[in-house]
Amino acid sequence: MKIYDVTAPIHSDMPVYKNKPEKKPSIKTDTNGHVTESRISIDLHTGTHVDAPLHMFNEGETIETIDIKQLVRPVKVFDLTDAEENISYDDIKDLDIEENDFVIFKTKNSWDEGFNFEFIYVAADAAKHLAEKKIAGVAIDALGIERAQEGHPTHRTLMGNGVIIMEGLRLKDIEPGQYFMVAAPLNIQKTDASPARVLLFDEMIG
Repeated sequence: MKIYDVTAPIHSDMPVYKNKPEKKPSIKTDTNGHVTESRISIDLHTGTHVDAPLHMFNEGETIETIDIKQLVRPVKVFDLTDAEENISYDDIKDLDIEENDFVIFKTKNSWDEGFNFEFIYVAADAAKHLAEKKIAGVAIDALGIERAQEGHPTHRTLMGNGVIIMEGLRLKDIEPGQYFMVAAPLNIQKTDASPARVLLFDEMIG
């Protein structure tokens, strides 16, 4: 069995959304004799992370309410590296996506070394299709699942239908197919997101 770590490394100079300086992690280390201790200040949407409905709905549920069983499960990885501008309904309408699936979209984003302001995102019509399919979750290899859509319809359509959103995966070395995923957001209480360590296994578990 092979394990793939598809988590973005966290460091002070890592890519962050729109290259905003305030989103860069701050890591401070102190050493006293032989004892070293570090402190980190971090945006909860840093790198590979899971969004909670509170991110887009003022009264939305928070990150700890997401059932961990929905993040430790079989997943389907789809190759959408031919997609231009965005992932549309036409790009996914014929894919093998069924009710309760957790789908991962691999795009040309996986080859970006820094933040790409023109990253591939999930368009509103594709989000509507996924919600109608009643999938459990969707993940993408960009720091956002949408851009340049007024009112954030992709986030709101998915979250409004109970679909988990995961962003910031690193999928360059991942072939399309079925995997077993272990995604573990920090057990932070009452927040709109959490960084997560995400592992893919090339064999089913359990």
